[in-house]
Amino acid sequence: MTHTPHELHEEFPELADKITAMKAGDPHFARLFDEYHEVNRAVHRAETNVEPVGDLAEVDLRKKRAHLKDELYGMLTA
Repeated sequence: MTHTPHELHEEFPELADKITAMKAGDPHFARLFDEYHEVNRAVHRAETNVEPVGDLAEVDLRKKRAHLKDELYGMLTA
């Protein structure tokens, strides 16, 4: 498998320890984390034409990824 950009540990390296701790201790965070990575991988597959989708579907996936990333960042910095 190729390297998937936008992994949370790479997006927020200064918060890597907190991400790991919250994944283990906060079920809501863990669910959002898993959902983020599922959507992120779908975006990557669409961008690389492994699983092509229409332009609007790809935009929707990117928006969903951004929303999840914002929510996760908010939880990490609260």
